[in-house]
Amino acid sequence: MKKYIITFIALLSLSSAVFADDKQDALNFFNTYVENANSYNPAVAEMYSPSAKIIRQVVKPDGTTVNVSTDTATYIKQMKIGQAGAKLRKYKNDYTNISATPYDGGYKISSLRQPSGEDYKLKTYMVVKKQPNGSWLITEELMQTKVQTFLRYAEKN
Repeated sequence: MKKYIITFIALLSLSSAVFADDKQDALNFFNTYVENANSYNPAVAEMYSPSAKIIRQVVKPDGTTVNVSTDTATYIKQMKIGQAGAKLRKYKNDYTNISATPYDGGYKISSLRQPSGEDYKLKTYMVVKKQPNGSWLITEELMQTKVQTFLRYAEKN
């Protein structure tokens, strides 16, 4: 009986260590994403799953929000177009209150994003999942924005 208890404890501690390593790997992936995005590295486009769910949550002046969803290919195309102007303005995002929690077979990394030149912070999260080859990909992303032009892409009900 003692042998079974020791084996169980060993397996439990081993699985906890693997879980902690994956969490740190997910956070490292997020930090790489931030670094790539802020330096306009084209590798940021390869950090998204081809089938990722991309949501821009527009914060309207009255404080209400509207979700605007798009597919990965369209988002990557728009990102590349916007990068030229952003790079000229030296636009960057700072992230605070970063946390990672297990979510749907991966990790949900939540944070507050502060666009350069602004004094407000906006909610954001991304779901990242480890792939069979050991790499990580963004499978879902929600980022709040105060850019009202995104509203033209909102679904009309």
